[in-house]
Amino acid sequence: MHRVEHVMGFPVSLRIDDERVPEGAADAVFAWLREVDERFSPFKSGSEVSRLDRGELSLAEVGTDLAEVLDLCEEYRVATGGAFDVRLPGRGLDPCAVVKGWSVQRAARLLTDAGLRRFCLNAGGDVVVSGGPWRVGVRHPEFADKLCAVLDLTDAAVATSARYERGDHILDGRTGRPATGLTSLTVVAPTLTLADTVATAAFALGAEGVEWAASRAGCEVYAVVTGGGVLRTPGFPTAGAGAVAA
Repeated sequence: MHRVEHVMGFPVSLRIDDERVPEGAADAVFAWLREVDERFSPFKSGSEVSRLDRGELSLAEVGTDLAEVLDLCEEYRVATGGAFDVRLPGRGLDPCAVVKGWSVQRAARLLTDAGLRRFCLNAGGDVVVSGGPWRVGVRHPEFADKLCAVLDLTDAAVATSARYERGDHILDGRTGRPATGLTSLTVVAPTLTLADTVATAAFALGAEGVEWAASRAGCEVYAVVTGGGVLRTPGFPTAGAGAVAA
């Protein structure tokens, strides 16, 4: 089965290749992602995140899910020396950089808990796959109709942080200015929680983020640096050319 919905501001595509799909399995995925959008979006005034930011909730009063997300945010703030920060001066609390990967990985767990073993869940270009191998294309940062890498993935996740979709939207928390030094950075990891957060945090660090991301346990990295050079870790799972992005 194949299903696409627009959730959390981007298209989410679910493909399931199991012969039998339990009734309601796909519905549960999209219902969860819609719930996440309502609870964690900083752009919705009634969300838990917005209420916390306005002081209507204390940290002691937030739910266990938001507490988990905020703990991850703090972990990466410390690990990057403040380059990754969801509480930038003059801006509201915005944990979206963690929420996306964390919530989509949780959605994938709903599918495995339902007994599914072969699926691909693509959330705005960040992908988690079960079974495999799956071929996943990484968009070229300068040419929208080209790929800069094609990956062979089995039971893994891949996330990319770049400027090409949203411009300079990733800020270096140490300066409050747009991060510099990288054009795009892709991370492959066991979970999308890890891949997505590491990719964003590393991009915020700039050129030094490539080595930082490569040092994170379980992460393989492919980076296009400003000026066009490419850096990659030896274990980055590149396949042959000619595949189409998942």
